[in-house]
Amino acid sequence: MEISVRQMYDIEENGHKMGFLKKFMMENAGAAAVRRLCERVPDIASKEVLILSGMGNNGGDGLVMARHLAGHGARVTVILLGTHDRIRTEESSWNWSILKKMPSVRLMEGCDSYPRPDVMIDAVLGTGIAGDIREPYASAIRHINGTECFTMAVDVPSGLNPETGLAATPSVRADVTVTFHKMKRGIPQRPDLTGRVYVEKIGIPPEAEEGVL
Repeated sequence: MEISVRQMYDIEENGHKMGFLKKFMMENAGAAAVRRLCERVPDIASKEVLILSGMGNNGGDGLVMARHLAGHGARVTVILLGTHDRIRTEESSWNWSILKKMPSVRLMEGCDSYPRPDVMIDAVLGTGIAGDIREPYASAIRHINGTECFTMAVDVPSGLNPETGLAATPSVRADVTVTFHKMKRGIPQRPDLTGRVYVEKIGIPPEAEEGVL
């Protein structure tokens, strides 16, 4: 079953009101994405992983991934595409504060130059994309596409509108996309950008769909 972005937002809100907080959803999303990554890259402990994180909850999923990947022994760098005081959600800010206490993860803010890793994680822009891609996001997306390495997109490749299937310029071209709870209707329209798509459950109660689906 495919759903709209608005339906997904309403389902998350319903789950949050039930007490299944959005930080739990974020935790489960990041953990699920890492499980898929380890499946696709079984020697992850020997890899350099670069996570490009935006300032919203999509970036927060990437921050969760950083913690889990460090636990798997990967060498992880996170580039936050802004300064930490501009992170837009409490859930993402909370996860950033945990990483600040982890010397095992290299943290960078508002970077102008990017390392070249073995694995790239696109956690730049999520389902709320609207209009043209501005800086520093456009440069980050161009770097992702210009780096010859395995690329995973979190929830949706940055630049792809998951509602319509239309793509901004630039948009990430991923090898794998991990989206959450249910397929968003625009994602299957663009296999050229998404690569293989996995839909992962993140613990949202089925009751949260009542009145929405």
